[in-house]
Amino acid sequence: MCSSNDHRQANIRRLRLLGFGILCVPLLAVSSLAAETIRVPEQHKTIQAAVDASQAGDTILVAPGTYKERIKLKAGLILKSTGDDTKGTLGLKRAEATIIDGGGEQGEGAGVTMAQRSTLDGFTVTNVGVYDDAKWNKHHATHGEQQSHEHIGAPGTAGIGVIGVTCAVTNNIVHHIGYTGIAIQSAPSKRCSPHIYRNITYRNMGGGIGSMQKSTAIIEENICFQNFYAGIGHDDASPTVINNTCYENIRAGIGISEGSHALVRGNKCYHNRRAGIGVRTGGETRPIIENNECYENDMAGIGTREEAAPLIRNNRCYKNKLAGIGSRTHATPTIVGNECFENGQSGIGQQSDAVTMLINNFCHHNKASGIGFAPCKAGRSTLINNRIIDNARVAVGVNGGWTVRLVGNELSRKGGMPPIMMVFNGSEVTLTDNIIRGGGVAGIRVAGKIRAENNEFAGTSLRKVGPPNFGVWALPGSDVTLIANKFHHWRHALQASEATVLATRNKISDFHGTALVIQNAKVPANVFDNTAISANPKDKVVSISGETGMMQGNLLHKPAD
Repeated sequence: MCSSNDHRQANIRRLRLLGFGILCVPLLAVSSLAAETIRVPEQHKTIQAAVDASQAGDTILVAPGTYKERIKLKAGLILKSTGDDTKGTLGLKRAEATIIDGGGEQGEGAGVTMAQRSTLDGFTVTNVGVYDDAKWNKHHATHGEQQSHEHIGAPGTAGIGVIGVTCAVTNNIVHHIGYTGIAIQSAPSKRCSPHIYRNITYRNMGGGIGSMQKSTAIIEENICFQNFYAGIGHDDASPTVINNTCYENIRAGIGISEGSHALVRGNKCYHNRRAGIGVRTGGETRPIIENNECYENDMAGIGTREEAAPLIRNNRCYKNKLAGIGSRTHATPTIVGNECFENGQSGIGQQSDAVTMLINNFCHHNKASGIGFAPCKAGRSTLINNRIIDNARVAVGVNGGWTVRLVGNELSRKGGMPPIMMVFNGSEVTLTDNIIRGGGVAGIRVAGKIRAENNEFAGTSLRKVGPPNFGVWALPGSDVTLIANKFHHWRHALQASEATVLATRNKISDFHGTALVIQNAKVPANVFDNTAISANPKDKVVSISGETGMMQGNLLHKPAD
């Protein structure tokens, strides 16, 4: 049997016979012509022995079998299992049949350590370090709530290690590793951009794939499931993460933290024990999360917290147990053009002093609110041009501690008794150029403070008797300013009791009896220059009991012919 060195010498002799002086042949051409295919176990019993005998440009083909070793590749080397790309039970058949067994606690280094410009194609890598099934089951049962908060950049021994090199890792299956399945990080002063493509990672005691320490990998079309942390995790890295599938991981399907600026696009994240995609730890964590599908996760579809500042756009988040998109603990996301529906709580939910910008989202058929704001100390949000349709309770619910501005939104519900919008005590809401449409007890039921200007309150089922049916229902202690709004098909445009009221230049039609009703005013109610339209001359524009202030210019008009 000839050695690889014998093959190289034969190539050199052939060049001489053809009349080429070896010293005159460009080095690149010699390297290309001298590239060899080395076979394991025919020529070398172990993979590492074949690697040691190889040089850049060589291809090592490995026959099916179990190889109990850990591999350290050389630069420019291709390591590939034999066979074609026929599908097997989980991955490719050749990957399932060609196994690198790292020996558990025995041995040093990753199962496979990649080198610059090297390729690893079509292997199963397993049994590197200690996989702990009891620990996995414990934390799966508790949604990872009792896991340590050690970030994925902590030291460990990976199934496949990509440290400071640009390389290709493709068609591999990595499972039952005591740490992260595929770990990527840049070396000091040397960033790497490997291509991690069509691998399967599962049941690893870290993440399925971990992108760390300034690396800029392309992580594409991988399947990551049942990993101890995230399916794909980021720690101070900026990879491109596209078209992956992440499910049943103990934490998020995709986790982004510690200053990462990842581009996360076109992924499917479902049935994860926490969020489908989770973003956290600091204002320098600024990923772009777009065109992903996050569904049936045990927490939010996409969740952001701890001052993180992602751009979340054009995603579909549905049937998650909590919010479709959730923000908390001082997170500052910009949330644009997403569709959130049939989630267990809000379509988009905010809590604990988040600061959010919500633009052009479509939130419908969620089991609580379309957009919800849970009680906090000092949260802020701006809502622009969102459609918030047919949610089970309210379109928008604003609890105490929030300052919220709504511009150009559509809030509506076809049936049901709850108000379209609820503004709780301790909150402050400004509404401009919105349409609030539906029935129920009110367009807006307010216990806090609102200023509404140039909005349309469109009732759909005027009730003259029975449960309340008011455009704005102002509860005791509330503060209501209504300027230049249109109200129609409500029993009263305003029903206020023991509230502070200013109402001017509003236009009210299709009401019953009195357009603006203010009872037991404790401070002067200022109601002036409003117009009510009714064919019944007995109808009134305004009725006030208690303290009155400015009352001029309120007019009752007949409808136009």
